[in-house]
Amino acid sequence: MAGGVTLRRVLPFWVFSDIRVSSCPCRKHSNSSDLQPRAPHIKAVGFCPPPHSCHDWVGPPDRHSNLRPVKFYVAKDESPLEHKLRLLRQDTQDWNQKFWEHQNLTFSKEKKDFVLARLKAKGLDERDEEGRKRTLNVDEMADFYRGFLRKNFKKHAHYNRDWYKRNFTITLLMGRVALKRLWKKFGRKSES
Repeated sequence: MAGGVTLRRVLPFWVFSDIRVSSCPCRKHSNSSDLQPRAPHIKAVGFCPPPHSCHDWVGPPDRHSNLRPVKFYVAKDESPLEHKLRLLRQDTQDWNQKFWEHQNLTFSKEKKDFVLARLKAKGLDERDEEGRKRTLNVDEMADFYRGFLRKNFKKHAHYNRDWYKRNFTITLLMGRVALKRLWKKFGRKSES
């Protein structure tokens, strides 16, 4: 633990738990928030890996999407194929972030509206006499969840289809990168 920041090594990744830094000054790590500004109402949680790091870094969960942002390591000798892979991973991260931010905000708004409408239909206020927030019973909430899933079925199906396509492409590119690295490593040894 250094300076109130907890670092944990997780396979080839480092995980931050309590750090809030606006941007990363080093050029060895990149993420899409460095490339494109986010919507003004959404504040990005930034973090900065140390300059000597040569791994991807995973940050704390975003408060809207619940996804953990990743700072992708940029190698000095990054090949065009590795560059393509990193950009695709960043683009996929941004795409996921955008989808889940919108989905979670929509879900929360519709849930709140549903609860308020049901309470109003019963002639009740949002809060009881003691100031506690009123809730609906399990069956009433099941109606909301069922309706929300039914209404968003096509959107979720398209998301799943696109997610599988993107991850399949990323997996193929990762395989190609690994094969090129092996070829480069063993090709040099056999020439010596």
